[in-house]
Amino acid sequence: MTDTNPQAAHIEVRDLTMAYGTSVIQRDLNFTINQGDIFVIMGGSGCGKSTLLKHMLGLLKPSSGDILYSGNSFFQASESEQGAMRQRWGITYQSGGLFSAMTLAENITLPLELYTRYTPAEITDIVAYKLALVGLAGYQTYYPSEISGGMQKRAALARAIALDPDILFFDEPSAGLDPISSRLLDELIVQIKESMGATVVIVTHELPSIFAIANNSVYLDNISHTMIAYGNPTDLRDNSTEPVVRQFLTRSAAAAIEDKP
Repeated sequence: MTDTNPQAAHIEVRDLTMAYGTSVIQRDLNFTINQGDIFVIMGGSGCGKSTLLKHMLGLLKPSSGDILYSGNSFFQASESEQGAMRQRWGITYQSGGLFSAMTLAENITLPLELYTRYTPAEITDIVAYKLALVGLAGYQTYYPSEISGGMQKRAALARAIALDPDILFFDEPSAGLDPISSRLLDELIVQIKESMGATVVIVTHELPSIFAIANNSVYLDNISHTMIAYGNPTDLRDNSTEPVVRQFLTRSAAAAIEDKP
C-alpha cells in the first residue's frame, strides 16, 4: 500500500480507528487520496463505509488516528480552521438533501449567501451557470418535488459545486436511480471533476459506477474490521490476493442488489 505520488496527496487517513463506545467499526486505516483522484470507499453492508465518510467530513471524531487535508490535520485544527476547510468541500447525500420548501435556485443560493460577498445579481448568474453545468438550465423556479429523482441528484450536485470546492464527497450518488440515469450521473461527476480539477470521494456499492469512473479505492472488511485492499478497482478485481475482494468486485447484479445497505 505504497503511495506512489506523495507530493500530490490531498487527503491522508492515518492510523484511523472508528468506534461507537467499545464497539470497533474499523481500525488501523491508512490510505492516501491524491489530488484529482476519483476515490471509492467500498465494502459489504455494515462495514463502516458511511461511518468513514462521516469521519472524513468531521461529523464524527475518531477513537484514534487523524485525517489530513493538504497536509493539515482536521481534528487538531481550531474550530475556525475546520470551518475554513469545510468551505472547500462540496457534499451530496444519498437522498439528495435538497430543501423541499425551496426552489432549485434558492437551494443553490443558500451557500453563496452564507459564505461569499457576491451581489444578488452575481449570485443569480452563478446559480444559472451551475444549473447549466448539470443539465438543468432554466429550472431555477422548480421545486424538488416537481422534478425526477435523477434531476434532484443533479440539482444537489449543482448546490455542492456552488462554492467551487476542491473536494467533492458523494454518499451513494446512484441510489434509487435506473441504470441509464445512473450512467449519466457518473458521466456528469467525471465532467465536473475534470472541469473543476476537484478530488472526488464516493461511497458506493454499484459495480458499474466503480469500474466506470474510479481510479483508486479502499475496501473495508466487516469481518476483520480493517482495510484489506487499496488501489485501482480493476487491478484489485484482477489481482487481489483477498478472495472476498475479488468476490465483491465480480459479483452478479442480483448479488449487488442484495448487498445494498
